[in-house]
Amino acid sequence: MSDTLYLSLWYPNLRLAALPDKLVEVLGAFAAHGGESRVYSVTVWPVSWSETPIFQQVYGRQAGAGGQTGAEPRFAVEEALESLHEDYAYEFQIGWNLWELDTATGLDPRWVRAPRLVRVTGFGPLFDEGAYEADGHIRIDFGSDTPFLEEDLELDPEGAGHVAENIVQLVALASAVEKASGATARLLWSELGESLAQRLAARLGVRN
Repeated sequence: MSDTLYLSLWYPNLRLAALPDKLVEVLGAFAAHGGESRVYSVTVWPVSWSETPIFQQVYGRQAGAGGQTGAEPRFAVEEALESLHEDYAYEFQIGWNLWELDTATGLDPRWVRAPRLVRVTGFGPLFDEGAYEADGHIRIDFGSDTPFLEEDLELDPEGAGHVAENIVQLVALASAVEKASGATARLLWSELGESLAQRLAARLGVRN
């Protein structure tokens, strides 16, 4: 069963005024670890997830070295956090590339390196009754954990290699955003609450 994968980051005694710089550092780490350098969109949520966003901006996908599509992380953060409130959440989408099995062509499935949009959210301390305590001051939503597990497949050597590459990229990105932003605690977790490390090890046949 596929699950949603998250990375939560916490910072000691974080002041709200320091949140923008932390978000810029986290978003900026993606380009060196399989991601894009520019932000796709931003959404600002007031009070809780059940409320209507008060600000949304879609910049588009990265157009290439000379293109203007997408926004630089610092610009997107400054625009979104112009209204800095303790009970707001600030959500950014950025592209991240992984190996995935393409079954949509009607031909034999083949492995392709495909982009997905990842959500990076910074939480004000009062948003959703202090959701940051459980979710982190900054939370990264990677979407489905399927590319890291492919639990419904019998993996051949090629497939196992691509899944392993995805896992290595995930671990590298988690370490990079922790270091770049100065987080003192991080947690890679899933909605099902099962041990991700154990699932990964079991899927790849790794034994301690």
